Amino acid sequence: MKKRILKRMFFAVLCLVVSGATVIGACAQQGFFTPEDVIKYTPDWHGERFADGRPKVPDDILDRMKTVTLEEAWAVLQQNGFMHQYEDGWLSIHPGQVLVGRALTAAWMPGRPDVQKLLEAEGAKDHRVGGMNAWPVDMLQKRDVYVCDHFGLKVDGPSIGDNVGNAIYARSGNGIVYDGAVRDINGLDELPNFVSFVRAYDPSHHFGSLRSGNRLNSTMVSINAPTRIGHAMVMPGDVVLGRNGGVIFIPPQLAERVVKSSEATHLRDTFGHKRLEEGKYTAGEIDVAHWAEPIEQDYRQWLKEYEDHLSVPRARVEEILKDHE
Repeated sequence: MKKRILKRMFFAVLCLVVSGATVIGACAQQGFFTPEDVIKYTPDWHGERFADGRPKVPDDILDRMKTVTLEEAWAVLQQNGFMHQYEDGWLSIHPGQVLVGRALTAAWMPGRPDVQKLLEAEGAKDHRVGGMNAWPVDMLQKRDVYVCDHFGLKVDGPSIGDNVGNAIYARSGNGIVYDGAVRDINGLDELPNFVSFVRAYDPSHHFGSLRSGNRLNSTMVSINAPTRIGHAMVMPGDVVLGRNGGVIFIPPQLAERVVKSSEATHLRDTFGHKRLEEGKYTAGEIDVAHWAEPIEQDYRQWLKEYEDHLSVPRARVEEILKDHE
């Protein structure tokens, strides 16, 4: 309890040091969050959590998320009032692959030596090892996605190269969403499943410690807290879905709903395309919001006949059939 109170006092000092109305507003939503903080900010998740407080969406949902399109996920989020969860305009590493995982967030701001000094001292007390760019990496779990705001910094901006990238990959088996530039891109490209979305490549590196002296240009001010990525707000534990040049951040409480909605759409599309190919129905009969009852009956019979040979789990097919009863 005493340590948590000290952390809150420290961050209050940080907000005062980094003065100005805009930055103070940002401080209200950023910081080195404790597990209690993460739980407080993700109240709609009622399932399992990591020790750091992040929602732990089940692996099965992550596996099934890989077939979800951005449009399918976007539609469910919009229906539930989450209007600002998508961002594009990325440079992709392994662009033909799909990125899915649980978000661990971090954020940098332009470097300030006074704030940097406070944070480095606090990091030493918390036994954090290495530079700030390594702190969140050491917290990653399998199937996490490191989601980091580096305010789009390019020249002298990369805090991720092949060494840090290999560390991320070793701990998570996954890639990154990084609103900044990376270096050593050839080395990162050699990691087979390091599916990543970054803003740019640059051969320089960032200056993110007091050892940088007057060249200090980056200070990490947030880990495991609400983080802005472009036009999106990302919470720790969000499910990250990156594909086809875009990334969408799915609140954990909606992840299963997104998957189930997508699977239902895929099944109906597969059935509809098959019947169109056979010439049994016309495009006007299939391309409508609600099928006529004879087509619905045909669809249910098709599901029963092929439930062991479809692209979604049999349990999901049976669930859909039950919903139609």
